[in-house]
Order: sequence, then structure tokens, then C-alpha cells
Amino acid sequence: MNDHKQAAMLLRMANKDLAALQGMNDSEVFAEEIFGFHAQQAAEKAIKAWLALLGIEYAKTHDISFLLAELKQSGVDVDTFMELIEYNVFAVQFRYEAYDDGMDTLDRVSRLILHVQGVAESLT
Repeated sequence: MNDHKQAAMLLRMANKDLAALQGMNDSEVFAEEIFGFHAQQAAEKAIKAWLALLGIEYAKTHDISFLLAELKQSGVDVDTFMELIEYNVFAVQFRYEAYDDGMDTLDRVSRLILHVQGVAESLT
């Protein structure tokens, strides 16, 4: 699969996680760690799509900070998205622990996905 097809697939998957987040926005129904898990997954997939669009091979990791560092090493300005590192606590290995800090998760993840979609459009 070429890099652009891989990126498109990852963005589709990230958007599905984002849609799940939008449906889970009622904290009385969905626990924060369930919501956070999907936020982490959406961010991880969007960042991997961004890397794929740039032709950068990415590690099989759930670590958002590592993935953002890969972009930064390639000269990409990722400062706007550094706050997403806070969602690493929701990665697969930690998703069973409760976490609550009142962040606007939907906005953060949405901004990342929209940015990567813009990168994809500019390359076509």
C-alpha cells in the first residue's frame, strides 16, 4: 500500500474514533477512560497518517510523544499538537486506569485530524 493510501485509511479510522468520541460526550454514560482511549486512538492514527503522507516510516507504537517527535525531527512544526501527549495515559496498556482533567478532548483531536486532512489535500 502506498503512503497516500495508507494515510487515507488511517484518516478514515481516525474519523471513526472521532465520531465515537462525539457520541460519547455524556460523561454520565461513558467513563473518562473509555472516552480517553478513543481520543488517544484518533490522535495516534491521525499522526501516523501525517507521517505516511510525508513518506516517513513510523514505529508500531501507541506513544503520541514519540510519533510527534518523529514529525518534528523531519522539520514539521507540531507545537500546536503537543498537548495531545497528555492522552498517552489512555493508550492500550493503560486504558483501565481512571483519568479526569476536564480537557476539551473533542476540540484537540478534531484540530489534529482537520490539519492532517489539509496536509493530504495539499499533496494531491
